[in-house]
Amino acid sequence: MTPAAIEVSGLRKTYASAFGRRRIAALNGVDLRVAPGELFGLLGPNGAGKTTTVKILLGLTRATAGTAAISGLPVGDPESRRRVGYLPEGHKIPGYLTARQALSIFGRMSGMDRATIDRRSVELLEKLRIAAWIDVKVRKFSKGMTQRLGLACALVHSPDVLLLDEPTDGVDPVGRREIRDILREEARNGTAVLLNSHLLSEIELTCDRVAVLRKGEVAAAGTIDELTKKSPKFKMVATPIDESLLAGFRSTGAGVERVNGHLLLSVTDAEHLNALIDRTRAAGSLVTELSPMRSTLEDVFVDLIKASGDSEVGGADAGPARPPVSVGSASAELPFAGNLSSARNHEDAQ
Repeated sequence: MTPAAIEVSGLRKTYASAFGRRRIAALNGVDLRVAPGELFGLLGPNGAGKTTTVKILLGLTRATAGTAAISGLPVGDPESRRRVGYLPEGHKIPGYLTARQALSIFGRMSGMDRATIDRRSVELLEKLRIAAWIDVKVRKFSKGMTQRLGLACALVHSPDVLLLDEPTDGVDPVGRREIRDILREEARNGTAVLLNSHLLSEIELTCDRVAVLRKGEVAAAGTIDELTKKSPKFKMVATPIDESLLAGFRSTGAGVERVNGHLLLSVTDAEHLNALIDRTRAAGSLVTELSPMRSTLEDVFVDLIKASGDSEVGGADAGPARPPVSVGSASAELPFAGNLSSARNHEDAQ
């Protein structure tokens, strides 16, 4: 049996507050499974545990309890990160580098030879429509161009697992569609993509399945269709419609709203809906449109968060911006800027 690209079971992470007086639970028993070739969306308000989950997968912090594995290898094993690409939110690429130099650095850290790096760099930048800027210093890039380059750096070594945090941030609508197409192509080639974004419309357009984290737990998970399933609400366009007909609808227990020239009907079942249609026709009205209403992913997300009685607050998930990473080295540390060993020592102390 092929191992899951990402598998998390009973994952818990507790942080100590200042002076250790209080414990903060960032994750409280999270279970996730992402298959090879799957586009998976990870959603949740600030402080829900999304970033902590990704940090554990990358070996940047240790779980308090539970297990996490990438391609069948526990995340404590540096080999698990050899075929991982990572694009953090608000990544920073040194402005004195050109796009070619940046991709070369990430490619060499992944053990790629120069010829493969050169070929892959041109290929990716052409797909991302910034090939003409390959020898231009990054400081001259717009935010959207920097985002595209960051994605190229994460993809340069053709990873098996791709972890993306807000990959379309600052990118224009055409660019967003192109990035979606690239991610779908990567998935078709067997790459598992874990996508973390607050742009719920992008998640809805891109992902096969999603999980919504709330207070460190999985509040809901499933395919987009499962989470946005059709509600017992229907849009009806009919003329003429008078108040006596609407009163007749309400007498059957139906909910009725006038919205921008049409009716929004809430019914109990198909039989109830057909009874309303019969009543409409009997009144001499002509029905020209009848369609089921479907919740958006945003509707589902907001309902879940409201159900917790929680507002969106920052918390244990906060963290500094990091460069994009193509994790090809089997070293124990990821090639991030900054002193990771001191950060790891801080985690161990907790």
